Amino acid sequence: MNAPAHEATATGPRLVAAPHEDGVDAAVAAARRVVAALLRAGDGSGADMESVAARLEAVADELTARAPGRDARLAEMWHGEGVTRHDPVTGPENALAPPLRLHGRDDGAVEGTVTLDLPYQGPPGHVHGGISALLLDHTLGVANHWGGTSGMTAELTLRYLRPTPLFEPLTVTGRQLSVDGSRIRTVGEITADGRTCVTAEGLFINKHLPRPS
Repeated sequence: MNAPAHEATATGPRLVAAPHEDGVDAAVAAARRVVAALLRAGDGSGADMESVAARLEAVADELTARAPGRDARLAEMWHGEGVTRHDPVTGPENALAPPLRLHGRDDGAVEGTVTLDLPYQGPPGHVHGGISALLLDHTLGVANHWGGTSGMTAELTLRYLRPTPLFEPLTVTGRQLSVDGSRIRTVGEITADGRTCVTAEGLFINKHLPRPS
């Protein structure tokens, strides 16, 4: 059984949830494959897309029919491991997440490596700028958790220095710089092959946000 994300490890708080090999995590991993495969295939592939659509609709119908109510599901998501199981960056339960696997470093930063495929494309062969912002916003938040003081994003300033490539390993890092009362300053970057593609500076506010009950 995987340890909950909020439990401390020998070196600090656990940052992301480990994916399970069965259950919803396995189904989500398959869904990621389907999304990428659809983009790679397209209408020119000769695949029977009408048949594919019908089978996917049948899967969606089955899941919708068995799903609990929205409020019940929200409450379930926020118990136990919390956001790290379903968020759109690291969550093993979320097919939108690549997922990025972050770990804490001894120097106080957090870091993860991820290779993005066609679902995250903006300019031809490169990552959409909004996806870079999503990765960095979440990574800076995790860096705050690793640093010991968390907060909600108030400002996020991004600088796009060069296009961020698809199909290549990207290193995403974040580091908490300072805590002044409720104001937290955090920075991060995305690099590819040792070159910085995007940098981020964030202001976070340490306010308690109640979980759904």
